[in-house]
Amino acid sequence: MSVLAGIKVVELGQVLAAPFAGAILADLGATVVKVEKPDGGDDARQMGPAFRHGDALNFHEFNRGKRSVTLDLKLPGGVAALHGLLHDADILVHNLRPGVAEALGIGPEVVTARHPRLIYCAMGAFGHKGPLAHRPGYEPLFQAFAGLSSITGEPGGPPVRMGASVVDQGTGMWTVIGALAALQQRARTGRGCVVNTSLFETALMWGGQKISAYVNQGKLPERHASGHPNFVPYQAFDCADGPLLICCGNDRLFRKLADVLGRDWPADPRFATNRQRLANQAVLLPEIAALLRARPRAALAETLIAAGVPCSPVNSIPEVLAEPQTAAMEMLQPVPGEDFSLVAMPLSFDGERPRIRHGAPRLGEAPPD
Repeated sequence: MSVLAGIKVVELGQVLAAPFAGAILADLGATVVKVEKPDGGDDARQMGPAFRHGDALNFHEFNRGKRSVTLDLKLPGGVAALHGLLHDADILVHNLRPGVAEALGIGPEVVTARHPRLIYCAMGAFGHKGPLAHRPGYEPLFQAFAGLSSITGEPGGPPVRMGASVVDQGTGMWTVIGALAALQQRARTGRGCVVNTSLFETALMWGGQKISAYVNQGKLPERHASGHPNFVPYQAFDCADGPLLICCGNDRLFRKLADVLGRDWPADPRFATNRQRLANQAVLLPEIAALLRARPRAALAETLIAAGVPCSPVNSIPEVLAEPQTAAMEMLQPVPGEDFSLVAMPLSFDGERPRIRHGAPRLGEAPPD
């Protein structure tokens, strides 16, 4: 499955956001040429202990399926060689520090004037305009700056960073979406364009619901741990051997939960409707917690699912990997030519998931497809 076969991508990527965009495009079948500095290459090669071939595991995760060339873009010869790569390229992706592309003479105006069919994807920190446009930034800084940390964690507790790099990887995803849309536009017009994305914009978008609630209703968001601001009960409860998430998104589901637990809560005017449960959750939630605390998680989950109540164990990473559904979806793929596996792209075409074509390249190596 190579839906982007024949598409050439040049990536000037460091660490995560741009390399993730390149990895998506590579898994989809594009030829991705990763341009690295001669002295050490992408910093991600050293971000963690050596895993394989002297490179860290994170580098393998986000650079599989690519080729690598080394160019010193501070030298005229390096820039000339880059233009040689761009001559027949369809997409350029970079997340260079703000102002660096322009300083090197490879800013969007210069490059697109020379390569008018090229789709130039510039991934910024705070964005391509505004008072902070030239300030660099990284994942945890944007989770903090854009308010995401303030809405994550326990009620009354400190702000918490999310466990996944949602801003970096989200920016990579939006960049790919923009590039694919621009390819469609180029098919009609014959010309490429500049696609701008940034970590700040992505972080704001992930917080969109909370931002909209504040702007339109004056409602400040609260932290709810595993819970939900608008549904009760809709959170994790401790069972005898681990937490179980229970999600009653309407009154019908709550009645089913009450039936399973042997309680007549729906007849109580304090709990009959979701709005009433929201107002009286300080009474209801401790009652539910007390009932579940002594019950084995797996047996309770099976009973709830049979009754139609949405629920899930709060799995650890080893636990989710042991789930039969994980194996059935074949999300964990062995890397051809290597002795390890990586998580594959979360999409399929006609039921077939794109395969990882080969491992991450050695510095300056261009392995054949």
